[in-house]
Amino acid sequence: MAVLGLHTVALSVPDIVPGVKFYTDAGLEATVDGKVARVACRGQRRACITLIGGAMRKQLHHVVLRADANRFDEVRRAVPANGGELIETPAGCVSSGIWLRDPHGMRIHLLDAPADEALAAGPTFEINAPGRVVRSNRSAMLAKSRQEEVKPLRLGHVLLFSPDVLRSVAFFSEALGMGLADRAQDVVAFMCARRESDHHVVAFAKSAAIGFHHASFQVATPDDVGRGGRQLMQKGHEGNWGFGRHTIGSNFFHYIQDPWGSWFEYYSDIDYISDYAQWVPTNYGLEDSLENWGPALPHDFVHNYEAD
Repeated sequence: MAVLGLHTVALSVPDIVPGVKFYTDAGLEATVDGKVARVACRGQRRACITLIGGAMRKQLHHVVLRADANRFDEVRRAVPANGGELIETPAGCVSSGIWLRDPHGMRIHLLDAPADEALAAGPTFEINAPGRVVRSNRSAMLAKSRQEEVKPLRLGHVLLFSPDVLRSVAFFSEALGMGLADRAQDVVAFMCARRESDHHVVAFAKSAAIGFHHASFQVATPDDVGRGGRQLMQKGHEGNWGFGRHTIGSNFFHYIQDPWGSWFEYYSDIDYISDYAQWVPTNYGLEDSLENWGPALPHDFVHNYEAD
């Protein structure tokens, strides 16, 4: 098991200013250094999103995965054996760890980095269900005037475009030591770390080219998923899909479109894989590839603008 989790996704963009506004409106914090902006969850030292300005158009620059340095020699052998290549550190990027390209040309940085500190447990999300009353003599909801603005707690996963989803699955499994959690035919697939992992930390959706579809940020409760999406829309950001719930992963979702046509997801309550050996991947039908329930899908939700 080489990959231990997701660290950062970096995007090349024409101008970082719209991105900084979008992500700070979404409840994140931004640090700007010239044409580079690093966006983080409150209280975290590392960036979740890095924006690199000056590009002709938005493109996925690279993905950083937290990895076990004791497995780096294995990875160096496995990458070319599985159709990838080891590469030099891109200009301006951290040189430690391993830099590589997957078989489709996507740049990946494996980094020996500590895990994030465990999140403090919040209040239990309680539901009074038929025959099971768990909340009595008190209201579940605070008045709007007493509710704090929703702020993401951590980066959970990214979904990336791939010209060949199953080849991406094979590479991330065989070369990087990840596991296939679930998939829907050859259209979308979800990859996890093999121990103590969310249902997916990296996912792939079929497209003509590589690209960035969305980054997903955990919030405390399904209520915060709905409120977070509404807050971001009220700040003038158009394009949304939600509130809803996925079949694959089981998470509640609300997506808002970023300035370049990609997406930002608030999520809550995702499946957890403590030991991949105990998990059985499912190949779902295409009707379950996106949602179990939710509003109508936006016309461009699965459009890869980086392939235009």
